Amino acid sequence: MKLSKTSEYALRILGFMAKEPEKLYSAKYLIDNLHISDKYLRRLLTALSKSGFIKSIQGRDGGYSFDKSTDQILLIDILESVDGSDKYSGCVLGFDQCSDENPCIMHSSWVSVRDKFDEVFRNKSLSDLDYNEISKF
Repeated sequence: MKLSKTSEYALRILGFMAKEPEKLYSAKYLIDNLHISDKYLRRLLTALSKSGFIKSIQGRDGGYSFDKSTDQILLIDILESVDGSDKYSGCVLGFDQCSDENPCIMHSSWVSVRDKFDEVFRNKSLSDLDYNEISKF
């Protein structure tokens, strides 16, 4: 299973900012350090602001900072804010009618993986991540 590019970038942005959560980050600084295109990054910053994770400070010395404590931001909340609530909970093959009562051929294998994924992302906040082990930042 792979996260969508949008979820990946949202986690990278907030994870990078969480290394120094009190800092004010300009969009240019984030673009230069995360190597995300200007348009894509700014669109995500807007979405993350609307979701209440970060806030935008206008002006010449403006930028983005956290609007919530990093221990209050669960990873699942980030994924749901940019991809919707059912993106990672449905059938791995994309069937609408897949369920325990009407399983697809991958259902029994997928359920345990999906449940573990859900458990990890619902129980981890940004403050739980080990930023020393993240080499991409």
